[in-house]
Amino acid sequence: MKKKLCFFALLFTAVLFTSCKKDDLYYQNSFENSYQKLISFKETSGNSYSYMVTQGSVFGSASQTTITVSNGKVTQRHFTYTSTTGMANVPATKLEWTENGTEINSHSSGAAALTLDEIYDNARSQWLIKRENAKAYLETNNNGLISSCGYVEDGCMDDCFVGIQIAYIKSL
Repeated sequence: MKKKLCFFALLFTAVLFTSCKKDDLYYQNSFENSYQKLISFKETSGNSYSYMVTQGSVFGSASQTTITVSNGKVTQRHFTYTSTTGMANVPATKLEWTENGTEINSHSSGAAALTLDEIYDNARSQWLIKRENAKAYLETNNNGLISSCGYVEDGCMDDCFVGIQIAYIKSL
């Protein structure tokens, strides 16, 4: 009888703790819906796709990094950087390069060469976690897939977004 009582007490405690757990992510339902779209997208695309990460600054510079993934593996990273012309004492600058195969990640600039799986992992483990003194963002404007995901710490004024901005995602 004592064993049964202990078992039920332990079971009750386990159920109590798991059922009362609060969501650890902002936008939990939206994220899970988008993740299901990712699973479907990978099936229909053969896990082969490209996407473009955009970055910009209030100070006039902008970049685009296009990542190509074939069969779930990053195979190319293409980067373009442009600074705004017309700013006093700042010459216009353009930088462009492409990395293939073993060259990938050989340049320090540009968005990281990540698969969509890795982006969703970062969203779940870093960008959307609930934290004090920050506002999180999640947009899924790429047919339900992430288009913007990250956070901005309270009080930050310029170029504070930590996360990713994806202009498009398309099958190969």
